[in-house]
Amino acid sequence: MNTNGTTRQYGAAIALVSGVYSLLSATGGTGMMGSNSGLLMALLGVVVVVHGVVLLTPYADRLGNASGPLMIGYSLVMLLNQALVGVTGSVNWGMGSGMGSGMNGGMSGGMGSSMTAGMGWDLGMVALAVLMLISGVIMANRRNNSSGM
Repeated sequence: MNTNGTTRQYGAAIALVSGVYSLLSATGGTGMMGSNSGLLMALLGVVVVVHGVVLLTPYADRLGNASGPLMIGYSLVMLLNQALVGVTGSVNWGMGSGMGSGMNGGMSGGMGSSMTAGMGWDLGMVALAVLMLISGVIMANRRNNSSGM
């Protein structure tokens, strides 16, 4: 049984689902694209989707031992972003009310902060990030352990 190929397929599935979820969360109806968190998640979503697609192609061998640590890195960025959103209660990580506050006047700034004040953790994103972290650890250990566990 080819365990490295199976592990790669599981990693690709997790990367694709996590990446698409990040993109949809960032570009969806919540208007997060104008926030720090939304921009980070959109960028990360694109990178993770590309990584997932590469894992399903013959080019995956070119990644070598980097795929597991990359997945770990992506998941840690996702978890850190969610922690900042959860702790600050703002998709801008507590850094004001967004990019448009200076141009829209005082009314908009107050409205934006009250709309984001109740936002917290995206538990779906946290669950996918934890799953991606576990997948990355498994991928890193599989590459380092040629006996296949």
